[in-house]
Amino acid sequence: MAHKHKNNASHQTACCSLEENKQESDKSQTECCTIENGVDHHDDHDHDHDDLNENESVFRLFLPSIISFVFLVAALLFDNYFSQLWFNGWIRVTWYVTAYLPVGFPVLKDAVQSIRKGAVFSEFFLMSVATIGAFGIGQYAEGVTVMLFYAIGELFQMMAVQKAKSNIKSLLDQRPDTANVLHGVNVVSKKASEVTIGEIIELKPGEKLALDGKLLSEHATFNTVALTGESKPDSKSKGDIILAGMINLNAVAQIEVTTAFTDSKLSKILEMVHEATARKAPTELFIRKFAKIYTPIVVYLAIGICLIPLLFVNDYVFKEWLYRALIFLVISCPCALVISIPLGYFGGIGAASKNGILFKGSTFLDTMAAIQVVVLDKTGTLTKGVFRVQKVIAIGISEADLVNYTAAIEAKSTHPVGSAIIEFANNAKNETVVTEVTEIAGLGITGFVNGNDILVGSPKLMKKFNIEYDSELDTIPYTIIVVAINKKYSGYFLIADEIKEDAKKTIESLHKINIKTILLSGDNQAVVMTVAKELNIDEAYGNLLPENKIEKVEALLQQKLKVAFVGDGVNDAPVIALADVGIAMGGLGSDATIETADIVIQNDQPTKIFTAINIGRKTKQIVWQNIGLAFSVKLIVLILGAGGLATMWEAVFADVGVALLAILNAVRIQRMKF
Repeated sequence: MAHKHKNNASHQTACCSLEENKQESDKSQTECCTIENGVDHHDDHDHDHDDLNENESVFRLFLPSIISFVFLVAALLFDNYFSQLWFNGWIRVTWYVTAYLPVGFPVLKDAVQSIRKGAVFSEFFLMSVATIGAFGIGQYAEGVTVMLFYAIGELFQMMAVQKAKSNIKSLLDQRPDTANVLHGVNVVSKKASEVTIGEIIELKPGEKLALDGKLLSEHATFNTVALTGESKPDSKSKGDIILAGMINLNAVAQIEVTTAFTDSKLSKILEMVHEATARKAPTELFIRKFAKIYTPIVVYLAIGICLIPLLFVNDYVFKEWLYRALIFLVISCPCALVISIPLGYFGGIGAASKNGILFKGSTFLDTMAAIQVVVLDKTGTLTKGVFRVQKVIAIGISEADLVNYTAAIEAKSTHPVGSAIIEFANNAKNETVVTEVTEIAGLGITGFVNGNDILVGSPKLMKKFNIEYDSELDTIPYTIIVVAINKKYSGYFLIADEIKEDAKKTIESLHKINIKTILLSGDNQAVVMTVAKELNIDEAYGNLLPENKIEKVEALLQQKLKVAFVGDGVNDAPVIALADVGIAMGGLGSDATIETADIVIQNDQPTKIFTAINIGRKTKQIVWQNIGLAFSVKLIVLILGAGGLATMWEAVFADVGVALLAILNAVRIQRMKF
């Protein structure tokens, strides 16, 4: 589909919000507005915006304004400096109309379309009435000037929107559409959407991976900027998971596809990006509702300014009071609000994306700005979630059999502790038959291995099944996995996790901005307290089941505190959904947790929690600065205009000038370093 009204694309962009208030169910109207929809789904529309990078396209975009400006300057010269006898009567009027039409016709057309759709009091309508009225009272130059400045302002606004979109759009460009697949000894290029699980992709240096997969080559190094926001090379070994969007940096790598194209991590991230701006912040929703009420009110006030003085003013001159009413209309356009506020939030989402943080809606920027308590899971959030078996104690069974049986049943689990045992058992003989496996959330896993009833999990799992074990295990400040075979205590694995390098800095940063930190974990209390003490966390609770975590967060919410919960495991999904803001660690995190969360940290760095709060606070600050600027300036000039003390020039500044100042303020967040 071709771009509709390319020369007035800016008007569509800037004012769709006003019309959407009246026509929220109108799909085409909704799709016209890049701010309201975040990322446009129309390829041609995006291509037109991409063309802004070309000088020729920018010139074409501004061409109507240039034509209008040339005709206007010539008319002003003929009127004031180089008087021409022929420049009079219908010729003079025609000249000014010619200057007006390049910038005015698209607005007039949009005003008519808006009225047909039931949105009478749109910004197009306000500008049309004001400028046509100026022509009606002989103020031709001012009528053209107002529309010209309005058009130029809208073009700059559109370019500001495009700049705000650039960070997110760069993410959208990360997913390749094709993949080179090995078929025997041949390499065949296929559409990424047609590649099936199990096929092998050959990835050359410099190429991006189209689907998630497992590395078959011995070693490879990747740029992970599309997923983490950081270009630091990430070295991978055979068997490691490689995600779509990663760029191969050295030798040719072979990757076995493990996930369908539509289910890859990057595909899900792109879906989140598409949907992000659909969730509006309360401030945005208020402004949209405000504009819906505000615009018709100012139209009626303008009519009142024009006609009511007839009843009270002795020397009433219709032309003079109509001029005041027209100035009032120009000033009243809510452009600065309906553009700069969504743009501020959109800029916040873009800045977060640039830092490897995905906000699933602007409403969460506001909520993060108000967070008072950050509740954190331990494993995979503050610790690396990369466990290593440090010690194995077998009782009544050989160590080899204990390792073999435990690894066999842990192979059916998704918990990172299980992966450590499986890795430890790599060289063990593993001729086992595993049946009837059941995972007990927060406790462990049960099943049968070669006909033996096996329980593997925390000491609490043993208590649940009334199995006696060495009570000293409860005091060891490390992760302990206890094993029972045929209801008899058979030994344990001592497993150590490593605290992330930036975990301590995260807690320090949160404390500096007066945010309380709480650690909740299913691990034993001794382990949890050791980690909490090392990181200086305010409160720490161990031995928690998923329902216990929910109880703790509910207690905080009942105190009217704004709570963010950060986790990564599938067991964290319910409490992430419960918190005011749920934050998922996107690298190690389970798909269920990532889908449930409101914010996704793509590189698993805890410091990004502080960054997300900082971006939320800065975005809210900028939004309220814009609201204050727009309201204060407009109010002052509205009063001056109604009293006859302001001209069209002040009106232009109050409308377009304030909008541009607000937009420049809004895009600042794109340049900030967090």
